[in-house]
Amino acid sequence: MRGEQQMHDAIKNYEDVDSWKTVIFLYNAALKEVGTKLEILNDEFQHVHQYNPIEHIKTRIKTPESIVKKLKRYGYETSIENMVKYINDIAGVRLICSFTSDIYRLAEMIGNQSDLKVLSIKDYIKNPKESGYKSYHMLVSVPIFLSDSVVDTKVEIQIRTIAMDFWASLEHKIYYKFEGNAPDYISRELRECAQMVAELDDKMLSLNDAIQACLLNASENHAEESGKERLDDITENVIGGKRRQEEIS
Repeated sequence: MRGEQQMHDAIKNYEDVDSWKTVIFLYNAALKEVGTKLEILNDEFQHVHQYNPIEHIKTRIKTPESIVKKLKRYGYETSIENMVKYINDIAGVRLICSFTSDIYRLAEMIGNQSDLKVLSIKDYIKNPKESGYKSYHMLVSVPIFLSDSVVDTKVEIQIRTIAMDFWASLEHKIYYKFEGNAPDYISRELRECAQMVAELDDKMLSLNDAIQACLLNASENHAEESGKERLDDITENVIGGKRRQEEIS
C-alpha cells in the first residue's frame, strides 16, 4: 500500500508529464537498481568462490497490450491506478543459472539485501504448475530516490536454470499460437518434456557435485603430497647438515 501511494504521489508531482510515461520511468529505474545489485552479487561470488552462479540476466517492461489483457483477465478496469495496484510483474528480471542449487543460493543473497524488501515468494520448483512450468519467483520492492521523494517500486525476479528457461520459452511460444487453448495431446507432450528437463537438471547437478568432489580430493592429495615433499626436504637438509658437521669434526 505504501509503495502504491508513493507511486500516485510521484505521478501527481509530474502533472505536466504523461502519467504512463512517469510510471514506466519509475519501473525502468527499478530495473536498473535491481540489475546493478545482481551484477555486483555475481562479481562478488566470482571474486570469492571463482564461480559465477548467474549465466544471463534478462530485463523487460511489460507492454501496454499485455498489461491491459491481464487487467481484463483479472476483471479490473484499465487504469494507471489498477495497473500499479494489481499487476506485479510490470518490471521483470529473469536470472538464468547453471544448476538448481544456484537458484536458492541467489534467492538467499537477494533476500539479504538490506534495501530490498521481499513482498512475496512463489516456488514453482518445489511446487510446479500443472503445465509443468518450473521457476522461482520473488516479488521485491526497491526504493527509487528522486530529486524530492523516494518511491518504493515493485520488481518481479524470476530465477531458473538454463533447462527450465528453454522449456518455458518454447512452451510460451506454443501456447501463444493456440491463444491459450492448446489441444490436450500438446499439453500432455509439454508436461512430459518438462519432466525430461527436470531429470536433466538433476543429472547435471549430480555431475557437477561429483566433479567438485573429485577436484577437492585432488587438491587435498596434492597438498598432502606437497607437505610430504617439504618434510622430506627439511629432514634431508637437517640430517645432511648434521652428517657434514660430523665429517668436518
